Amino acid sequence: MSLYRDTGVVLRVQKLGEADRIITLLSRQHGKVRAAAKGVRRTSSRFGARLEPFCHVDVQFYTGRTLDVVTQVETVDAFGPGIVGDYPRYTAACAVLETADRLSAEEGEPALKLYLLVVGALRALSGRERDPALVLDAFLLRAMSFAGWAPALTECARCGTPGPHHSFSVPVGGAVCGGCRPAGAARPTADTFRLLDALQHGNWPVAEGMPNTTRRESSGLIAAHLQWHLERQLRSLPLVERNRVAEVP
Repeated sequence: MSLYRDTGVVLRVQKLGEADRIITLLSRQHGKVRAAAKGVRRTSSRFGARLEPFCHVDVQFYTGRTLDVVTQVETVDAFGPGIVGDYPRYTAACAVLETADRLSAEEGEPALKLYLLVVGALRALSGRERDPALVLDAFLLRAMSFAGWAPALTECARCGTPGPHHSFSVPVGGAVCGGCRPAGAARPTADTFRLLDALQHGNWPVAEGMPNTTRRESSGLIAAHLQWHLERQLRSLPLVERNRVAEVP
């Protein structure tokens, strides 16, 4: 029997038979892993509660024919309690997990940077120190950088002319100058470009100082850019609360 261990974040779970589940994790060393967890739906399960979405766990597997099998689980971080009772944080965290699942399409392919981004986003959401919508948008921008889809913000996406520019085209790849601007390109405010750049580089004082209108405009551009490249809509994004600045305790 071939055993291995890894740490990972539970992205989603699926029912398997009467008492089992298929657990999808994004792990530090092995990328996406799908494994069977035997008996975790029984009330007597020793580690069923540790294999729920948002859990950051240390897991031992043994290699099976079709699916690896979970044999041991230890909690590394319990992010769930700080997330599930708060709707804005819960929906933002669901969008983080769904995005990570889409971006790590190949099982067994290491994705350390994406794993660290997911853990950092869940920790920020669980800690309740920052607005959840801003945490999500920062994660989405950095996850797109991991995938090679980062939008151009300070230069024209088509010709490379340094900005600032006043138009944004999702199909072209971000900010565009007047000469390259295609029909239908958006015209975000200068503050929106500043917010996008602040989120991409972790400049939280600038990001948190922006008004709701600017945050909503930047969120729309980020979501459109991501879903253009994914070629599908994320089911969780329309549920994210973006109508107000969330209170931070």
